[in-house]
Amino acid sequence: MNWRFRFILGLITLSFFVVIARLFYWQVVKAQELSTMGQLQYGKVVTTLSKRGEIKTSDGFPIAANKITYRVFANPKEVKDLKETAELISTTLGIDPASVSANLSLDRFWISIATEVEPKAKNDLKKLGLQGVGFEEQYTRFYPEASMAAHLIGFVGKDDLSRPKGYFGLEGYYDLLLKGREGKAIQIHDAFGRPILAKLGDLEKQIDGSDLLLSLDRSAQFLVEKRLKEGVEKFGAQSGMAAVINPKTGEILAMSSFPNFNPANYEDSPDSVYKNPFISDLYEPGSTFKPLVMSSALDLKLITPQTKCSACAGPVSVSGYDIHTWNDKYYKDINMIDVIMHSDNTGMVFVAQKLGVSGMIKYLKRFGIGDLTGIDLQGEISPTIKSENLWYPVDLATTGFGQGISITPIELLSATSAIANKGERMQPHIIIGIKNPDGSTVKIQPKSLGNPISPETAKVMTEIMVNAVDKGEASWARLKEYRIAGKTGTASIPIAGHYDQTKTIASFIGFAPANNPKFAMLVILNRPTSSIYGAETAAPIFFDIAKDLLIYYGIPPGE
Repeated sequence: MNWRFRFILGLITLSFFVVIARLFYWQVVKAQELSTMGQLQYGKVVTTLSKRGEIKTSDGFPIAANKITYRVFANPKEVKDLKETAELISTTLGIDPASVSANLSLDRFWISIATEVEPKAKNDLKKLGLQGVGFEEQYTRFYPEASMAAHLIGFVGKDDLSRPKGYFGLEGYYDLLLKGREGKAIQIHDAFGRPILAKLGDLEKQIDGSDLLLSLDRSAQFLVEKRLKEGVEKFGAQSGMAAVINPKTGEILAMSSFPNFNPANYEDSPDSVYKNPFISDLYEPGSTFKPLVMSSALDLKLITPQTKCSACAGPVSVSGYDIHTWNDKYYKDINMIDVIMHSDNTGMVFVAQKLGVSGMIKYLKRFGIGDLTGIDLQGEISPTIKSENLWYPVDLATTGFGQGISITPIELLSATSAIANKGERMQPHIIIGIKNPDGSTVKIQPKSLGNPISPETAKVMTEIMVNAVDKGEASWARLKEYRIAGKTGTASIPIAGHYDQTKTIASFIGFAPANNPKFAMLVILNRPTSSIYGAETAAPIFFDIAKDLLIYYGIPPGE
């Protein structure tokens, strides 16, 4: 009897512990999961959107911000008078009554009627006390300065699931950082399966997006946009663009393209205007490219400023092609200083041939030509430089004066900034800080991309460019009270396999003050009609902006 008793007692004890263990497992270990499953029997998982981070200019102004709007929703099963409700909603919100009526006729507990409804319209609708109609607060992107810096900022549209998504510019490049992380919550239903929209239980808390702090100077941006728009209209250009950079840090101070668009109403503009041409368009830079080629030969000590061109007495023939100066004027034994001052194409062929293909490719790559600059904007492109064995003698010759080679404006501005910065090239960037949702701020430090030329070469090239401003074709527009280094550019546009001499890209690149630059700037006009020359169109825009900026930055004359 004893062994039977002990066996039964042991069995009971074991069963007791098994029951206790299972209870512990279900009530403690699986408690949260069971709770969630239980809630889901009376609700559904809904997504809660995070607050998108703001984009702020250097003075802390939110150039891209958020405003509170509302989603209007309804429970069709609670709507008493469908026709009257549809009419009142459509009249108050200014939307199609047929669409509202169709939505209210659906056999559902919840439907969305309208989004991004302004507070006044929401309040007007709420006062009507329509049964079965409710409101949900949401954030809508808002651009206080309208079209200012539109190509740089980009815009917020919708993805395939109708969720907010950044496109182009900073909104596109930093979309993941700006949008944060969506949350998930349980939408509770009552005993009849009707949603109780005020009762939400968090499954995963949303994380708001980070704020972007820009190097963009709002006042400088305003000045650039104003002068550029005036210039495009005055000189009858199809379009224009300009950008200002701090050559010592690579920080973008202003960037503008015209025509532009309003990010808040981007649908009203053609898709072709969205991309930023300063980083996304290829063009032949023409004579603004000459300082890069000249400084390369100077750096290799293949020439000096006083080296005389032995092939500049007339047109130069290369592989059966005759290369002329832009005005068919020629100067025998012209030196390198005057080659830049007169923008002499034959002189630049002489310099290019001194460099040779290998030397040309080596220095173009050192200047970043053929590579992405890495600027933090969506849409940057860059063609690669072709292999040395694919170059013909005429390719080398025309590259010397900026034709037959395609680059982006940001490549040229970045490369020329190295001359302004004692030979050191800094990575172009627009973000100088990121403010996280927890209040902490991460500062973005300037990044060096190397030294394509020596400080001594940069100093010599700067003086050659100052001479070009003082005595060259654009000297009539210069600011006599300041030392400015610069170069004009007029590049014929290739059309159907040949260059149309009547259609040009007119440009001017430079930096000021020459001895201690506060900024470098590139201005480009596409197909100006009042004159095809950069000296007569882009140059005066450059000097107008430069004057405004020098005064704005408080730089006294004589610098």
